[in-house]
Amino acid sequence: MHAHLGSWESVAAADERRHDARIDLHVAGKSFTLLIEAKKSVYPRDVREVLWQFRDFGRSQPVTGGDNEALPLLVAESISPGAKDLLRTERMGYYDSGGSLFLPAHGAYLYIDRPPPKTLAKSVRSLFSGRRAQVLHALLVQHQDWFGVKELAEQAQVSPATASQVLTELERFDWLATRGQGPSKERHLKEPGAMLDAWAKQLASARAPALRRYYVPAIKADQLLERAGHVFASHQVAYEISHEAAAQRYAPFLSNVSQVRCRLLVGPAADAAIDELGARPVNEGANLTVIEAKSPGELLFRERIGDVWLASPIQVYLDLLGGEGRAKEMAEHLRKDRIGF
Repeated sequence: MHAHLGSWESVAAADERRHDARIDLHVAGKSFTLLIEAKKSVYPRDVREVLWQFRDFGRSQPVTGGDNEALPLLVAESISPGAKDLLRTERMGYYDSGGSLFLPAHGAYLYIDRPPPKTLAKSVRSLFSGRRAQVLHALLVQHQDWFGVKELAEQAQVSPATASQVLTELERFDWLATRGQGPSKERHLKEPGAMLDAWAKQLASARAPALRRYYVPAIKADQLLERAGHVFASHQVAYEISHEAAAQRYAPFLSNVSQVRCRLLVGPAADAAIDELGARPVNEGANLTVIEAKSPGELLFRERIGDVWLASPIQVYLDLLGGEGRAKEMAEHLRKDRIGF
């Protein structure tokens, strides 16, 4: 393939500007005019605005002469995965600093998909971790509700500033619906499935949590579940059962579960409880695995089923995706049967 840049034109007049630049390009014997729109970062909400802008421009005046095909091209430092999907669906070209390129020209279809630039990857990673993740958790668990910033902050146990920052980011992904203005403005998670998918995708590349593996002799997993819940409660240890043992309570899937995994705040009280269980540290053959929680926020939205605290179905689903064996199958069963989106 041979490409030749015919001409480049900056569009600078404020009263005429509908795009940032115009490039005449000749590829494989065909001529195209690229209409360039430049952005720093692009999310689905931004794509909708640009699409409207180009369509409005196309209605108002012709953009090329002769046989040249006019192609809109969005150029940005970073473009989110959701924005790329939307751009391809709408057959609008794009290019980002990571080297991803999409140019849907007749006779010169170009598609190069590369990892997102570090700036976008870091931004997305921070959204799905720490206190910000607590806000996402709150929205997913109560996805049918409307929230003001203050109310959401209280539910997620974060500052109003953190809640506001997360909501602003989520609006850019076009996952929220809004109503009202000013202090009375409320948001509602209209795309819980898309946000949960994005969280799951992010966790796939995240560092695995710190684990402590133990073996408790002479006890079956279902009995260990009840026993651990009783002992943790007697020592006033905040905990939640997750993974297969919790999923089996929410949406039975396996004939039996061989291991109990729990998330708890480590410390002297937790150590005393583990000692009372008669658990001994092991490298293999564990039937009790402890996931170390760094803050009480990691135990938000747990549910009490019988005498045992279970992690929320959302948390159990995310934990299972990082498991082995049939954990991923169980995760999908839980999502379909209990989560519902």
